[in-house]
Amino acid sequence: MRKNIVAGNWKMNMTYQDGLALISEITNMVADEVTGSEVEIVVCPPFPLLHAIGKQLPQNDHFHLGAQNCHQKESGAYTGEVSAKMLQSVGVEYVILGHSERRQYFREDDELLSQKLKAALGAGLKPIFCVGESLETREADDTNEFIAKQLQNGLFHLSNEEFDQVVIAYEPIWAIGTGKTATSQQAQEVHAFIREQIARAYDAEAALNTTILYGGSANAQNAKELFSQPDVDGGLIGGASLKSRDFTEIIKSF
Repeated sequence: MRKNIVAGNWKMNMTYQDGLALISEITNMVADEVTGSEVEIVVCPPFPLLHAIGKQLPQNDHFHLGAQNCHQKESGAYTGEVSAKMLQSVGVEYVILGHSERRQYFREDDELLSQKLKAALGAGLKPIFCVGESLETREADDTNEFIAKQLQNGLFHLSNEEFDQVVIAYEPIWAIGTGKTATSQQAQEVHAFIREQIARAYDAEAALNTTILYGGSANAQNAKELFSQPDVDGGLIGGASLKSRDFTEIIKSF
């Protein structure tokens, strides 16, 4: 079933104390100001904070705990890594995979990401799978071809049942951490294209039911316009998720 989701990716930010203070502010604001909304709120703190933040989330349908990455193996001699099974054991429900920063800085390719997807799904996690183009690719008018390849190589090997658990996030690389944002029309065009690709790979029902988030510098000022587009089902929020007022205003944009 297609859902409206706002996911906050804290990235490598927040100490233990700062994280607890932030989530307290967010949950209190949402309790006071968000009524009757069916939006899912996914909070994705760094690994050391997952359990503590999860304990602070209200036990309702609004809030869900997410992780920013997982390893492709269930266990083993992989010093410094965290498995999907470990994440699930501390209450994680969602996991971000294929974020542009992971692809760029850690050289994660389609083959590795397909293994991580299988591991996450095998542990009962819901992947938020990221796709998106660089400025060079967009200026060369190759956006659709590039994203189609990312989808084909990274996702479309999944069975229908597995794919039903996946959320897709479109994050134009040129708009991440730059302050630049795709216009609502640009976002809608790519989201609609992604939905068309899903229909071709699976069927019209799968395309209709897949949640597709926008993940390129969405903020409290532009979220309402972005989320009003027919194929934009929410956002994967970076910097603005670290400010309780901004994050709450984004949640209220539906």
